[in-house]
Amino acid sequence: MHFGLTEEQKLLQETLRSFVATECPPPRLRERFEAGRGNEPALWKGLSEMGVTGLVVPEAYGGAGLELLEGSLVAEQMGAGALPAPFLGHVLACIALNLAGSSAQKERWLPALASGASLGSVALAEEGDAWDPESWRLRADGGPLRGRKRHVPAGVDADLIVVGTAGGGLALVSRGAGVVAEPEAGLDRTRPVATLRFEGAACEPLAAAPGASARLRDAGLVLCAADAFGAAWQLVQMTVAYAKSRQQFGQPIAGFQAVKHQLADMATQIEPARGLFWYAAHAWDHLPDEAPRAAAIAKHHLTERAAEVARSAVELHGGLGFTWECDVQIWMKRALFDRAFLGAPAHHRARCAAMGGW
Repeated sequence: MHFGLTEEQKLLQETLRSFVATECPPPRLRERFEAGRGNEPALWKGLSEMGVTGLVVPEAYGGAGLELLEGSLVAEQMGAGALPAPFLGHVLACIALNLAGSSAQKERWLPALASGASLGSVALAEEGDAWDPESWRLRADGGPLRGRKRHVPAGVDADLIVVGTAGGGLALVSRGAGVVAEPEAGLDRTRPVATLRFEGAACEPLAAAPGASARLRDAGLVLCAADAFGAAWQLVQMTVAYAKSRQQFGQPIAGFQAVKHQLADMATQIEPARGLFWYAAHAWDHLPDEAPRAAAIAKHHLTERAAEVARSAVELHGGLGFTWECDVQIWMKRALFDRAFLGAPAHHRARCAAMGGW
C-alpha cells in the first residue's frame, strides 16, 4: 500500500509553493496583512490561472475535477504561506454545488467559480457558535430569506453564498439586494470574515441530497486541519531559523539544551500528524462511513497542536515574538482562525466520542 503522495500531487504543491514565494514574499505579505483586505485581485487572478479556483470542480464545468485530498494539499500551502486569498470559502461553495446543486444550478455557477470570474463562499455559523447543520435555525421556506449568519469568509466580496438553513438545508444567495455585509474584527487579517444580514434576500434552495450539509461541514474540517498544519510547520521552520541566528552569551540560542527540547517538541507535535488530514481527505472521497470521524479527528487534533506550536514560537522569539513587528503573529493568528472556524477542538472531540459510542 502506498502512503505517500503521487508525483502529480507533489508537483501541485511545489508549483503553489513557488507561486507563494514569488508573488507574496514576507515583505509583501506584511503589507497585505496590515491592509487586512484578504482578497488581493492579482493573487486571486494568478491562482485562477493555475487552476486553483476550479480544483474540485468537475471537468465538465471547466474545473480540474480533482478530489478533496488535492484541495487539502493546496490548503496546506495556503497555510504555510499565510496567503491572503479567499480559498476556503470558495472551495467549500464549489463542493456544496457539486454535492447538492441541480444541473441548472451547476451550469449557471460552476464555470464562473472554476474560472475565478465569480467568488463563492459559505455562510454556516449562527449565534451561540452554532456551526453544525442540526443547529441551524435560519429558515428558507421558499420565500425571501431573513436572518443573520456570522463568520462568513470573504463575506463582503463574495458573489455567491451557500447558506446553511434550518433542518440541514442549503440555499444559494447572490450578492445584491437584501444582503447586508458587516465586516467583523477577526484575528486573521489574511482571511477576513463578515456577518451577513439577510433582509428579504432572494434565495434558491439546493436539492440537498441526504447528508449534503454534513458532508460540506466535514470537507471544511479537513481543509482547516490542512491549513493549520501548513501554518504550524512554517512556524517550526521560522523558529528554528531564528534560534540559529539569535545570539545570547556569545552563541546561538539553538545551542541551549532547553531551546533544543522546545524546538524538538514543536516538530514532534505537528509533523507526525500530517497523515491525519491526508487520511481524512481520502476518506471523504472514498470511505463515507469513516469520513465524519476522520474529519473531526483531523480538525480537533491538528488545529489544537498548531495553536500550541504557535504559542511556543512566540515564546522562543522572546520579547520580539509578542510584537506586531514580528511576522510570527501572522501565522499564529492563522492557526487560531483554523482552530475556531467550524467549531473548537473540544466540540469535535465530543463528536468523535459520540460517534465512537462513548
